[in-house]
Amino acid sequence: MNAMLLIFATVFIAEIGDKTQLATMLFSAEGKASPLQVFLAASAALVVAAAIGVAAGQVLEKFVNPQTLKIVAGLGFVAIGAFTLFSAWKPAA
Repeated sequence: MNAMLLIFATVFIAEIGDKTQLATMLFSAEGKASPLQVFLAASAALVVAAAIGVAAGQVLEKFVNPQTLKIVAGLGFVAIGAFTLFSAWKPAA
């Protein structure tokens, strides 16, 4: 149960305020689909994305040390964050 709570909390915090949540809010605000349709479609997309992540993790762990995966993932997050910050300071054209 502790592992499930840790995984839930980590993913929940990572998802709050990210592009996925913003896109979901925009679809809901647009009004072209009911809130239930937006919720169900967004939920299904997240479940499929999570399933792909789990499957990829199972394959990768056979070939790559988990510590190496953590380092690569961390560097990826830092790179995305740096790109986001630098693009925010880029002068508008």
